[in-house]
Amino acid sequence: MSDILSHTESGVLTLTLHRPDRKNSINAAMYTVLADLLEGAASDPAIRVLVVQGSETVFSAGNDIGEFIESPPLDQEAPVFRFMRCLAAFPKPLIAAVCGPAVGIGATMLLHCDLVYAGDNAAFSMPFVNLGLCPEAGSSLLATRMFGHHRAAEALLLGEPFMAEAALEVGLVNRVVPPSEASTVAAMQARKLAQKPLSAMVETKRLMKLEFAQALPQRLVEEGEAFARLVQAPAAREAFAAFAEKRRPDFTGL
Repeated sequence: MSDILSHTESGVLTLTLHRPDRKNSINAAMYTVLADLLEGAASDPAIRVLVVQGSETVFSAGNDIGEFIESPPLDQEAPVFRFMRCLAAFPKPLIAAVCGPAVGIGATMLLHCDLVYAGDNAAFSMPFVNLGLCPEAGSSLLATRMFGHHRAAEALLLGEPFMAEAALEVGLVNRVVPPSEASTVAAMQARKLAQKPLSAMVETKRLMKLEFAQALPQRLVEEGEAFARLVQAPAAREAFAAFAEKRRPDFTGL
């Protein structure tokens, strides 16, 4: 069975992360599929709205750490960076239904969504610094603008999980509902949007994001270059070794 389930109905494309044995962690093959689907949906006039979801217990544990350790993304052509560019440039309404853990890219991709509905079991974390890395997906720009500097620093420097109600307070999610209702609410809102004129929605989204039209692509490049440097540096090597050995990392002197 595919790790990415795709379903189209009445102008709404729904993508479901479906890798339950790995907590919906995303590998390079999945990033390629997601990027292809985003590009296709962007140019397909029959697709008016896109929904991304996981299960009622987990949205995404982030990158597939095992694959990431063996084959880290070192250049802008890596599938993960292509996915980020496609996500940032997606011109149509983008909705997410999030339940359970949303870690790393599982959290930062939500900054690019227009509407986010969270189960009350959702837990968001951006633990990049804890892995000796830096933020990605434009989160160093978008989280700061959305959360404010101090709350963004708490999320990005400490990397500690924050729950659905805190995400609602900082504006990362629109509504908190029981986990069994998150996908239903997202689908309901998607159907509403699919009835509206696509040209008006696309233009409205473009204008809303105009402030970041130049800054975001440049930030994606800068983050990607810094990420590629850091992933090969001693701190990241220690973090990943500690992960593999199931111990606390020792960043003394790093």
